[in-house]
Amino acid sequence: MKAGISRLALLALLAGGLSGCFAMLPTQGGAYTEFSGERRFNTADVLLEPGYEIELVTSGLTFPTGIAFDASGRPYVLEAGYSYGEVFTTPRLLRLEPGGATTVVASGEGGPWTGVVFDDGAFYVASFGAILRVDLNGSISTVLEGLPSEGDHHTNGPAIGPDGWLYFGQGTATNSGVVGPDNYEFGWLKRAPRHHDIPCEEIVLAGENFTSDNPFRGAPDSPLPGDPEQVTTGAYVPFGTVTTPGQVVGGQVPCTGAIMRVRPSGGPPELVAWGFRNPFGLAFSSDGRLYVTDNGFDERGSRPVFGTGDLMYVIEPGRWYGWPDFYAGHLLDEENRGKSHPGPPMRPLLARHPSQPPEPVAAFGVHASADGFDFSRNPAFGNVGQAFVAQLGDMVPGVGKTLAPVGFKVVKVDVATGVVHDFAVNRGELQGPASWGNHGGLERPVAVRFDPAGTALYVVDFGVLTSDERGNYPRPGTGAVWRITRTGTAR
Repeated sequence: MKAGISRLALLALLAGGLSGCFAMLPTQGGAYTEFSGERRFNTADVLLEPGYEIELVTSGLTFPTGIAFDASGRPYVLEAGYSYGEVFTTPRLLRLEPGGATTVVASGEGGPWTGVVFDDGAFYVASFGAILRVDLNGSISTVLEGLPSEGDHHTNGPAIGPDGWLYFGQGTATNSGVVGPDNYEFGWLKRAPRHHDIPCEEIVLAGENFTSDNPFRGAPDSPLPGDPEQVTTGAYVPFGTVTTPGQVVGGQVPCTGAIMRVRPSGGPPELVAWGFRNPFGLAFSSDGRLYVTDNGFDERGSRPVFGTGDLMYVIEPGRWYGWPDFYAGHLLDEENRGKSHPGPPMRPLLARHPSQPPEPVAAFGVHASADGFDFSRNPAFGNVGQAFVAQLGDMVPGVGKTLAPVGFKVVKVDVATGVVHDFAVNRGELQGPASWGNHGGLERPVAVRFDPAGTALYVVDFGVLTSDERGNYPRPGTGAVWRITRTGTAR
């Protein structure tokens, strides 16, 4: 166990013990704010590690999520076509022109498009339930389809491995294994009432079930017979389905909560590793090892989990990483992590666990949303071998509670020690998003990538996304791309 992880685990335990005091304090998350008018930009509002400078490349984007470079080194940015808050637009791939203009290369349907990589003359895009190939002329073809993306989390990545395969992540349908009213609030349960998490291998359930209010109550198209006021649901089954101890659920690929791979030419997907919640960012280090950022549990739904930050793992092919019963290599019940309000310790959903899951390389703040990342590889930029991670920031109050903004910045991770340092943050005492601080700095960094030379770090800024007790409110046209270089580096 790395020293940084041990300290984090201790802090999480202390947080659980102090949850009564915590519950009495007001929410102060960065998403819990108001925004109106146009977004402002001011590089002076961004505080960088000494020796670096930042500039705005382009703005006016709608829900950008990824960036890639063609063989000539020209940058292309991805617009998702969807944001939490149930706002649907058109997913697009845009070429960034000199001076900040953009040219539409391709547009599609069925967002979100969550990530993009360029390889051998074409772009590969993680789309809703699919991996797409986009040629430089804008033509779109499907590499892989039928991925289970209808839930809370989507198809992520992709990344090109040293073996030439496309590696991608598939997030889970639910927060912690059980379909509940929170998934109705997300919107997808209305569209796909039978959707649920899918294990990659056969599992045996413990028969834990959870009773909740029926969000379909009174709806003319309710999928539940008898229109009950309350509904009982187990793990890995559709909403309103009860499970029993010893019940066997068959595994399959594709599945949820997993990293898989496919050949760029197409074909069936292969399982790489599973037991993740939302493996969003994927990147290979210079020594060929695959790393992933995994978004931690939220305190919501029928099985809320309190106090779990996001994690970074190095991937061991074939391993199970612990979701939905473990966090950072420790059993939730064993750590006594459960609801922040009074109640019994959390009990496992699985009667038998596939294995003891590995511990992470590094851990981030609770609700930081550690997402896309890349490794520095050029001494001209510095920090060679360290991972630079975009943190989208908290989504309180819907995902839980924080006493100050969490995330909304770019950090660097020493993967050898697990130590995390701020690299690009907004100025101010609490370093929240620009909308929260009413200035012109970073809003929601969602992805980063070095240019082909490795001398410039491009930061994809999703834009303004605020929240309150009623839901999420994304603002189209507020996204941007920034570029960070070492001071005095020629461009």
